[in-house]
Amino acid sequence: MIDAYEDPGTPDCRGGARYLWWLVKRQPGRCAAGALLGSSWMVLLAATPYLMARAIDEGLEPGDLGALAGWCLALLAVGSFNAWLSIMRHRTMTRVRMDANFRTVKVVVGQAVRLGAALPRRVGAGEVVTIGVGDVQTIAQSLTVVGPGVGAVIAYLVVAGLLVSVSPLIAAVVLLGIPLIVVLVGPLLARLQGAETEYRERQGVLTARIADLAGGLRVLNGLGGKALFGEAFRRDSQRLRAQGYRVGAVTSWVQALGVGLPTLFLAVVTWLAARLAAQGDISVGELVSVYGYVAVLVMPVAFWVECGYQISRGLVSARRVVRFLRLEPMEDRGSRDAPAEPAVLHDPESGVRVLPGRLTALAAARPADSAAVVDRLGRYVPSAATWGGVPLDEIALPQIRERVLVADHEADLFAGTLRELAGGRREREAAELARAVHTAVAEDIVRGLPDGLDSQVDAQGRNLSGGQRQRVRLVRALLADPEVLLAVEPASALDAHTEALVAERLRAARSGRTTVVTTTSPLVLDRADTVQYLVDGKVAATGTHRELLAGEPGYRALVARDVEEEAAEAAEATEETVR
Repeated sequence: MIDAYEDPGTPDCRGGARYLWWLVKRQPGRCAAGALLGSSWMVLLAATPYLMARAIDEGLEPGDLGALAGWCLALLAVGSFNAWLSIMRHRTMTRVRMDANFRTVKVVVGQAVRLGAALPRRVGAGEVVTIGVGDVQTIAQSLTVVGPGVGAVIAYLVVAGLLVSVSPLIAAVVLLGIPLIVVLVGPLLARLQGAETEYRERQGVLTARIADLAGGLRVLNGLGGKALFGEAFRRDSQRLRAQGYRVGAVTSWVQALGVGLPTLFLAVVTWLAARLAAQGDISVGELVSVYGYVAVLVMPVAFWVECGYQISRGLVSARRVVRFLRLEPMEDRGSRDAPAEPAVLHDPESGVRVLPGRLTALAAARPADSAAVVDRLGRYVPSAATWGGVPLDEIALPQIRERVLVADHEADLFAGTLRELAGGRREREAAELARAVHTAVAEDIVRGLPDGLDSQVDAQGRNLSGGQRQRVRLVRALLADPEVLLAVEPASALDAHTEALVAERLRAARSGRTTVVTTTSPLVLDRADTVQYLVDGKVAATGTHRELLAGEPGYRALVARDVEEEAAEAAEATEETVR
């Protein structure tokens, strides 16, 4: 089974079926062993009716106790050996499934690392979570077909051969009847695959909305979008529930027919064999063996239906994984040098122009519009943006990454000490670290932790509050000290007093350096040298905060929402204190 350090190999991303076959080919010996053990186990299940028939015809009916004892001992030996085979089959198939599980996890994580910072811009968080939580398990479970699935085919052929020796008529009925059962269930499996695909898609959308809720909705709330977002979540969850009912309905029919049809078929064949025994065409022992053979065949048929069900779901999940693995990071074709001196950043798509050495704020009714501008200026998506007149796509990417930093307010926080979290791999001087902590108004975080900067912080900062996590991210961005800092909502989770301090100190700390912040907070906007007001992703007005308040009604209405929100928060806090 694959270990933590083993290379998982290069997955076949030409389709869902190709990916599943790649997982099989990565462990051929184990899959072959699973097929052999599964086949042997099922064939020996069919040997039990044969041995019982011999015990009845050669021992019980003529009264030969020696023959009866011999056949009974053979039954015991075969049953014991088959029990051992069943244990080994189960262990082997568990290893097959776990290898597929871990291998898929490794290739998915490897792809996520390969995409890097472009990941959240190429695929939604809900999609990645759904792959990691559900699709990986479903893919691993679908590999059951290489063990019991192959064994079911072999057992079917062996039992058919044994039935021919008893009665060609019964053999013909079985050989024609069993495939008919599979054909009847087949259309349901196709319908299940379609329903399952739609369910997975809706599940990814809903998971993304949950991630947004967990990340905080202060900005949407300030824009009056909280109720709208809640209504959208309610509609999506109801649609997901309805689609889940449809998947469950098809699944219930598949499972009911998978068990009910073979049982009904068993009754028909048993009736036919009993008629032949009554007419003297077959012996009593052969009658017992026919019943046993058909009873054994119920298991392969059930396995076929189950394997079809698992493969159908596995293909849906494999296609989602393949779609994720096909994503490519933004290609670096740049060969030109970045401007030697601080220069203007320009985004023609929105009209945003960032002058060097100034604090520029982007205010938009839809936060996604201003975040999209930052992505283009930071070269995380293809665009026509320029830096000093040179297209960003033509500049060598390492030079952009060295001098331009996009600070996302939801950037990942890895587990470690607060000092390591803020400073990264490079050792930071105490004075440098203290300045960044002061600028981000994070002194209370350091004081509140038991060991100060050397205190352990959980992955994603789970032992910190939302506002504390945001300030730690700002400390990290300030310590990087980039020539151009593009900060997305750097103070959206902070209270009004702390937000004002952060804005004031950020302006002072970054004096003379290019800084862009996206925000709708009047406390931050008032400290900016230039505010660019975006409507539908385009610059509608440019000026200082006070100039736009006086001359731009749309901007005034946007900012007034945040003022009202902060007043409501302050009143609520005062009321809570009085209580």
